[in-house]
Amino acid sequence: MTLESELEMYRQRITTDSYPMSISEIANLYRDNEMDIHPEFQRIFRWSSPQRTKLVESILLGIPLPSIFVAQNEDGIWDVVDGVQRLSTIFQFMGILRDDNGDLVDPFVCEAGPFLKSLEGVSYGPTESSSGSLTRAQQLDFKRARIDVKIIKRESDNRAKYDLFQRLNSYGSIATPQELRNCLLVSLSRTHYEWLQDLASSDNFTQVLNLPQRLIHEQYHLELALRFITLRQLQEQQISSIGNIGEFLSAKILSLVDMGYADLHEERRAFDDCFSALNAALGSDAMRKWNPVSQRTEGAFSSTAFEVLALGLGHYMPGRSFGTDEITEARKTLWKDDNFAPGHATGQRADQRMKRTIPYGRQLFSA
Repeated sequence: MTLESELEMYRQRITTDSYPMSISEIANLYRDNEMDIHPEFQRIFRWSSPQRTKLVESILLGIPLPSIFVAQNEDGIWDVVDGVQRLSTIFQFMGILRDDNGDLVDPFVCEAGPFLKSLEGVSYGPTESSSGSLTRAQQLDFKRARIDVKIIKRESDNRAKYDLFQRLNSYGSIATPQELRNCLLVSLSRTHYEWLQDLASSDNFTQVLNLPQRLIHEQYHLELALRFITLRQLQEQQISSIGNIGEFLSAKILSLVDMGYADLHEERRAFDDCFSALNAALGSDAMRKWNPVSQRTEGAFSSTAFEVLALGLGHYMPGRSFGTDEITEARKTLWKDDNFAPGHATGQRADQRMKRTIPYGRQLFSA
């Protein structure tokens, strides 16, 4: 394939348009629910007060802002692909930002800016928490400031939208790779995102994982739920070619979106059956290492335990039942095996470890 033919093929996958819009026009789209900045993202893309002040200052000074990217969905609504925090800051400053419950967020009050020291305590309009507000002329200048909007039209395919979102945000301020995947998934299908979030929040799952709050905050439980869904039935030859696990999971977001109701229902049954059985048998110690000498669990969450026990059980779900004694003995067998002694996976990449752990787990529960 020549470069020109490749360019032609990929250009056909994404159709775009571009034009400048005033902040007032963009705010009206938001008020009329014709633009979705995804309130779910506001907990992920979170700027500090100095960052938000700097944005307001830039607008008042007339400093050009970077383009925002939106994807037009099937209903014609603009989903913000890149620019969530900029728009959230602008809307909060104007007093029109709503949270994911539809409630108005308290208006933003500026700090002293790098150039405009007098911005300290200033809000867009009068508020109880501000010491001053913009004049009518300053408000009009703010609303008339223009931002270039890049529009990915609805005829573009999901893969193109996914690629663009990933490229634009992978160097941004997202804390963890799973938070980026969450945003990708919400952009493609809020229904599938909420389904995955519901799985990851289920009682049996959270009790079995027994993760510290830091990892919960970083959305690691959602990553583990996604690992379960994408890996439990993966063919062994595919396990050997996973490569970077983060890139693998991000690519699988598209496969998840393609799942229909029946597929989601079946995956939910497998998930619930697996973690219900693990919780009944092992409780909150299920994903910790078992010390055959002391006959006690030790340490924190173990990826090896998850890949052997959870994915091993999950491979046969739904449709099979496993008793408490069977699961307990499987755990003892795992940690008595010299190949999985403490420290065996130290410094080992996840994909290299999973070549051994996942097939081992399937074999462990095959009888």
